[in-house]
This record gives sequence, structure tokens and C-alpha cells, in this order.
Amino acid sequence: MISNNYCYKELEEFLSTNPKSHLFQSEEWAKVKEKWKNEMIVVRKDGHITGTMSILLKKMPIVNSYMMYAPRGFVCNPQDKETLEKITMEAKKIAKKYKAFIFRLDPDIPNKDENFKLLMKSLGYKLKDNIKTIDDVIQPKFVYRLNIKDKTEEEIFKSFKEKTRYNIRLSLKKNVKIREGKKEDIPIFYNILKETSKRDNFFIRDIKYFERIYNIMYPKFAKILIAEYEGNPIAVAMPIYYGNKVWYLYGGSSNKYRNLMSTYLLQWEMIKWALEKGCDIYDFGGVSGYNDKESCMYGVYHFKSGFNGEVVEFIDELYIVFNPFINTIWNIISSLHTKVLNIKNKGIKKCADKKY
Repeated sequence: MISNNYCYKELEEFLSTNPKSHLFQSEEWAKVKEKWKNEMIVVRKDGHITGTMSILLKKMPIVNSYMMYAPRGFVCNPQDKETLEKITMEAKKIAKKYKAFIFRLDPDIPNKDENFKLLMKSLGYKLKDNIKTIDDVIQPKFVYRLNIKDKTEEEIFKSFKEKTRYNIRLSLKKNVKIREGKKEDIPIFYNILKETSKRDNFFIRDIKYFERIYNIMYPKFAKILIAEYEGNPIAVAMPIYYGNKVWYLYGGSSNKYRNLMSTYLLQWEMIKWALEKGCDIYDFGGVSGYNDKESCMYGVYHFKSGFNGEVVEFIDELYIVFNPFINTIWNIISSLHTKVLNIKNKGIKKCADKKY
């Protein structure tokens, strides 16, 4: 049975216990994306939810047609063909309702899952297998994750590489303090994020976006952490807890006092928070340059790899085209837009994965 009439408490319970749950598939995240319409698909069997998918819809400029996007959807057993088929059927109905030209999704499924790929192809999906740069995807294709299931703080700390353990201890020895920020600290968080974006050449949204995340997801799912030295904020982070994972969503550091290794201490605090929440996974976020030492992203990977997790490669983006003509026009427009931006930003390296 497919239903858009659902109880929030029932949906939250399903999402909080399903191993494929993702914060981007939550109702809260759909509220964060205020410029997008939202449709939630809920599939039941024998009175129980077996799968869900949150779809965001936005009318694209010039072509004046909707794109459908399910960030890190579906949420269900990836081998449950019956549920996936029902979700897909409902997605097609939504596409017809809005006259959408394409449906895109990037599920939290490892690229090595060949059975899932075959199943998706049988349901009419295609794989976007021509991904060359981070401009070709919405979410990072490669992320770095630490398995913390059934482990103690001591076990996890001992598993870190020697240099990482040293840096955490150094930060503590230098008396760096971590405190939880409040709403009035968002400007502090944002100013350090801006400082980092300028140093490392990546785009950030305006402060209202981060205020919105905080207003919607704090205190149940989100928090702001601020590292301070002698009362001065020197690094910040925004972790999000949902289901069985904590994500390091946003963060940055001041140009001053970088030798105090506060970013290492912040990561350790977030990992400990994930342990307190009983999570299975701590997600460090994207590591697109992990296999290329010449990439400006390699430094990000090198930092995260000290925590001794693993690179997870997700399946290529999946899509269904409903209007080939409009989709072709949109691809041309997008390609031209990217080329113009590259010319405008010539010489500036993109040193951070996108975070949708």
C-alpha cells in the first residue's frame, strides 16, 4: 500500500531505525530546503512501513519545468524489489502531477552492490556513469566513514593513527576548550566558515541558511561546536545526528592558531557525541581527491584518514528522464553555465566537496 497520509511519529520511528536512513531524507531537512517543494512517499505492507522517499522538486529557470531530486533516497531494504517498485511507481505519478522533466537520486548504496544496480535498471533507472568532476554530481560520490558500532571511546581512540592521537592530545594540552554554541553564536560560526571558504576557495551559503538549519534541527538533531583558545573562537563545526549516524556537515577554522590542532579535537568531540547517541557510523563527509595526491582535495582526505576510517564509494547517480527534449536543453544550459563559471574563476581550485 502506498500512502502520503502518514503519522510523523510513525515515519520518524521508521527512519530512526532503518540502516539506510539519511538526514537528507528526513522531514526536517525538507523544511530546511524552503525553496523546494516536497513530496513524501510512504510504502506499507501488513500495516507496517517498509520504505519511504522524500522528493524535492524545483522549477528550473529558462526551461520552466520541474526537476525531481531525492537526496540519498531511497530508505528501505535495497533488495526489497516490491517496495522499490511501489516507490518508483509513486515517483512517476508525482512527475506527472508536476510535469517534471527528470527524476534524480543518489542513494546511500555502495558502488560494489551490483545486485542493486541490476534491480534499479529493471525498474527503469539509468546510471550516470560519466562522472568526471564534483560538478557532475549533487552529492559527493566518495565519503569517509568511521564504524563505531559496539565500540568504546578507548577502543576508537586507540585505533586512530599515531599522529592524529598526538594532535588531539596536543590540543588538549594547549588548553583548547570546546563549547556548544547557541543561536546567538551563529555569527561566530559563520564568520569562521567564511574565513575558511576564502582560504580554501569554496562556496558557502548565506548566514540565513545556517540559521534555518539551526532553528529546524536544534536541539534534537543538530548542534554547533566552537573551539576556543584563551576565550577566542578558533574553529567551528556543525554535526547532525539522525538515525544510526552522525554527519560532520559543516566546519572551518580561523587562520590564527592553526598550530593548536583544534580541528582534530573537534572531530573527536563529534565522534564522542555519535557514541553517546548510540550510532553505528560517524560520517566525515566528502573526500573526492582521496586517490590523487596532486588534487587540492587530497589534504582533506589526509586529515580525515588519520582517524582510521574507510572511503565509501557510492553508486553512480540514478535518473529517469520524462521529457528528453527539455532534459537535453537543460543539460546544454548547465554545461554552458559551468564553463562560464570556470572561465570566471580561472586559477581558483575547488577544494571542497559540495554539501547539498
